[in-house]
Order: sequence, then structure tokens, then C-alpha cells
Amino acid sequence: MKTSLIVAVAEDNVIGKKGEMPWSIPLDLKFFQQTTYGKTVIMGRKTFESLKLCPLKNRRNIVITSKIYHKPSNIEICSSLIDALSLCDNEDEVFIIGGSKLYKEAIKIADRLYITHIPLKIDNADTFFPEITNEWKWIYGIKKKDHKNHFILNFSIYEK
Repeated sequence: MKTSLIVAVAEDNVIGKKGEMPWSIPLDLKFFQQTTYGKTVIMGRKTFESLKLCPLKNRRNIVITSKIYHKPSNIEICSSLIDALSLCDNEDEVFIIGGSKLYKEAIKIADRLYITHIPLKIDNADTFFPEITNEWKWIYGIKKKDHKNHFILNFSIYEK
């Protein structure tokens, strides 16, 4: 099984501000949807709450949390990343989709990173993606113009 992280990052590895993504980029959302379609996505509780407690369609949703609350019938709850991954042994690839604590833990064991680099400076950001160290090798990238925001997004894939 391949463990992959998928994330959009602004300058300085920013991924959030006040519990939300500080941008709306349809082109990146389309990339996320296409890449994770039909796969398992693993997320932390805060990320799940940011989705208004609605599982992502056409994906197996696993939420890592120790907080017990009413859950929709089509999500699975685990208490740790290791427990969540153990449920996915027969899958080709699973995706970690956030948040920052889970990314920090998962990057140590991940095989692949799907990163959308966004050319934005976010003031007063409070949530960050871990630094991409030298153990990660860039293997693929494509630049696409985001017509809504009038800038170029860089979609990159890294592997260990």
C-alpha cells in the first residue's frame, strides 16, 4: 500500500488560517477530486469538521479522533494513524488529507506527496505543512493557469 499526502500550500508552507483554507481555487479542488476519487481518504477530526461533518463522496472516509460524537454511517473512526492505515492493507494507495498534526505525523511514513504550490503570501497564517526535506525527490510537475485567480499553480509529485 502506498501512503500519500495531498495538500495545497501557499508561500512559507501555509495551509490554513483560523481553521480554514485561506483561498478558493477551483482548479486545485478539481485536481484533489480527480486524484482521490474512489480511494480512501484519512483525515483528522478538525478537517472532518471543516467539511461540515459530511464525508467526501465516492471515497472511503476514515477520521482519526479520540472525541466521540454522532457520526454519519459512511465514515470510519480510528484513534490513531497506524490504526487507520491497518484498515487499508489491501488498497493500492490511501490519501492523508489533513490537518497539520496529521500531516506532521504522516510525512514520516509517507511514500508520496501530491502538492499544489500556490503563489500566495498569507498574512497571519497559523497552520503549516511540514518542511519537505531532502529525502523527498521531485518526480513530476505541471503548471496550470488558474483563470479565477489569475495566477499559475504548480502541481508537483514527490517520492522518497
